[in-house]
Amino acid sequence: MRAKVETVGEPAVASGTGTQKGSAWSGFLRRTWPLHVMLLPAVLLQLVFGYLPLGGLVIAFQDFKPYQGIFHSPWVGWAHFRFMFEYPDSKQVIFNTVIIAGLKIVSNIVVPFTFALLLNEVRKQLFKRTVQTLVYLPFFISWVFLGGILNDVLASDGIVNNLLVSWFHIEPILFLGDGNWFRFTVIVSDIWQQFGFGTIVYLAALAGVNPALYEAAEVDGASRWKQTLHVTIPSLAPIVIVVGTLALGNILNAGFDQIFNLYNALVYDKGDIIDTFVYRTGILNGQFSFGTAVGVFKSFVGFALIVLSYRIAYKLADYKIF
Repeated sequence: MRAKVETVGEPAVASGTGTQKGSAWSGFLRRTWPLHVMLLPAVLLQLVFGYLPLGGLVIAFQDFKPYQGIFHSPWVGWAHFRFMFEYPDSKQVIFNTVIIAGLKIVSNIVVPFTFALLLNEVRKQLFKRTVQTLVYLPFFISWVFLGGILNDVLASDGIVNNLLVSWFHIEPILFLGDGNWFRFTVIVSDIWQQFGFGTIVYLAALAGVNPALYEAAEVDGASRWKQTLHVTIPSLAPIVIVVGTLALGNILNAGFDQIFNLYNALVYDKGDIIDTFVYRTGILNGQFSFGTAVGVFKSFVGFALIVLSYRIAYKLADYKIF
């Protein structure tokens, strides 16, 4: 009789659990429906402008003609991808992208890290906050605006070259007209714009360091340099690893806005990157299928690097997305 009662009672318990879950979910929706409604426009915009255009990637496998459209353009398979690797400019463009993006990644880790360590040693809070605000401001300036300023300041008759001629008696330097100097200018200007934001990240990590570690080091007779070497830097190591590994996913993103507003035909051999190359070939020259194929290649490589970077961050710093 007892076994029969237990058997009969089990479905009732399961049914009750399901009912409780259903009521809990409906109660959650009743409480949070205004938030879902608020998110709806953003979700729709993302669907319309982020996901629906992905269907256009099929033109990378077509000989796309605008007057024929996607549904009537002839299929060519992998022809554009094969041409991409055979095209001499493509290899140089990929090389330029990796070099510029790699230097940007390294510099945007080293410079903010070093500056954060130096700023952390400042004891006057007013001065510290003022400097932090000033170095952070360029992050909000558009490259359209900065590009115009740099083109005027770094011109052959600009302020910088006039100072070089008058003070150091050297010939004017073509910062934006010579390939090697162009790369240098791109890296330095990108550091100037970005390192303020990176500094805030490292300062936030420094705020979380246990003060007891510094007190213990001071009791042991450690100087400020020793404290920095043995306490501060090891405490920042996990965030440095996370920032560095996650940046690998952007190795093919060398900064379209910056390059586009600074480069010209004189520096294509050293300054042309994948994004600007796709813009010129796909939009200006009307080679839509080839430009899309290059973009698809970049996206797949970037996706693979992002997956790899997250795995590295998880292994080295125990970083998890959720």
